[in-house]
Amino acid sequence: MHRRFITPGALTASLLLAIPASAASYVPGAPGIGDPYYPAYGNGGYDVSHYDLRLKYQPATDELEGTATLLATTTQDLSRFDLDFLLDVGEVRVNGVRAAFATSGEHELEITPRTPLPKGSAVTVVVRYSGVPSSKQAYGFTSWHRTPDGGVGANEPEAAWWWFPSNDHPLDKATYDVSVLVPDGSQAISNGTLQSTSSRLGWTRFNWRSNKPQATYLATLAVGRFDVTTGTTESGIPVINAYSKDLGDNYGAARASIERTGEVADWLAGYFGPYPFNALGGYVPNTNTGYALETQTRPFYSPRQFANGTNVSVVVHELAHQWYGDEVSVAGWKDIWINEGFARYAQWLWSEHEGEGTAQELADYVYAVHPADDPFWTVKPGDPGPENQFDLAVYDRGALALQSLRNEIGDADFFAILKGWPTKFAYGNATVADFRAYAEQVSGESLGALFDAWLFQASKPAPPAARASVVPVTPESWKEIAATNSVHEGH
Repeated sequence: MHRRFITPGALTASLLLAIPASAASYVPGAPGIGDPYYPAYGNGGYDVSHYDLRLKYQPATDELEGTATLLATTTQDLSRFDLDFLLDVGEVRVNGVRAAFATSGEHELEITPRTPLPKGSAVTVVVRYSGVPSSKQAYGFTSWHRTPDGGVGANEPEAAWWWFPSNDHPLDKATYDVSVLVPDGSQAISNGTLQSTSSRLGWTRFNWRSNKPQATYLATLAVGRFDVTTGTTESGIPVINAYSKDLGDNYGAARASIERTGEVADWLAGYFGPYPFNALGGYVPNTNTGYALETQTRPFYSPRQFANGTNVSVVVHELAHQWYGDEVSVAGWKDIWINEGFARYAQWLWSEHEGEGTAQELADYVYAVHPADDPFWTVKPGDPGPENQFDLAVYDRGALALQSLRNEIGDADFFAILKGWPTKFAYGNATVADFRAYAEQVSGESLGALFDAWLFQASKPAPPAARASVVPVTPESWKEIAATNSVHEGH
């Protein structure tokens, strides 16, 4: 019980404040957060600060039961608000009181609290739910991967709807506690640190915690039978990796690649600054997908990434995203270049580190293999459109833009930008325009023409004078880098 003591002088003001705002000021929150690429993704009217997910999953049947508790703050006077969700809801409570709910659109859960919510209110939302995630589709697809021994939630730009209700857009980042009950012999893998495990009556509970802001699409859940390895990086970050026991011929190559996670993260810190989270790792479930994904602190890799042998380059790509995409997230999905161009460029730097081709040699090669009439040049990495969001050009043309920037402003300023950017926007969101402004601030140069040519024109930029006569050779690393071109295949 909370008591508030009011001094006599404040009495008049408090009485005025007690008069309810006009009912007309309470309106439903928007069913989308305002992203032009995905108008129905996310929601308006509130910000989530924390997700507490308490789940029970049965691998044999793909049945999931959950209680999600969301801590949020209203950003307007709300009569109603939406969450993005697909499973079957049994009950919703807002601030402890049962609320009415209904579904609409492809993935909207509309919640009407018994009492309207004033702007600036702290709100607790509890959603009890159940369902079979693999039986649900939206827009004709699923982001839940059924495996022989369980299931996995991992996809971009959406995966949350299949396993927890959320405000599903990178603009609304939050911390997470994910507690999962699975039958003994199975494991539940999620983001962050493993706080505890406990077993009782044939079931084991895994408690995971992500203590830094995390976008909803970067939250992941995998249940199955895994070989789990643990360790610590040279810089002191705990590492947990997990490999499905039935990866077959890909098992050795997957493990030989992902066990280098700590080494790669420490190496990337030399370019991007200190690793931004308190946990590291990766996991490989037995899925038939082709892509990998930078799920925060613990990237998802498909077995197919290792079909031709070890591929440390894909590990570099997904770990680079921990800074570029996870620590600093896109403000809108059109800003995807800040994620993918930089993760690809990190692969080029790794190639240089391994003596398998310099970043400049890779840039020369990519520039040369795409003639001027190649559709590759019609994709604009700075705003590719939803249909081309994960097009190869966003990666390779995106990395070309960075090499061009490096040549224009010199190594000192370029590497100062790569390291300074994650610090400037740490745990927040940023746009391509923000990056250009930051690059101009650090370098003291006007870079509008360069950014326009490489990111926003649907044509092949003219070669830099110094490179015009260069005859490119195929860098040794090219095959391994090209093998990661499917990292977002199927999104």
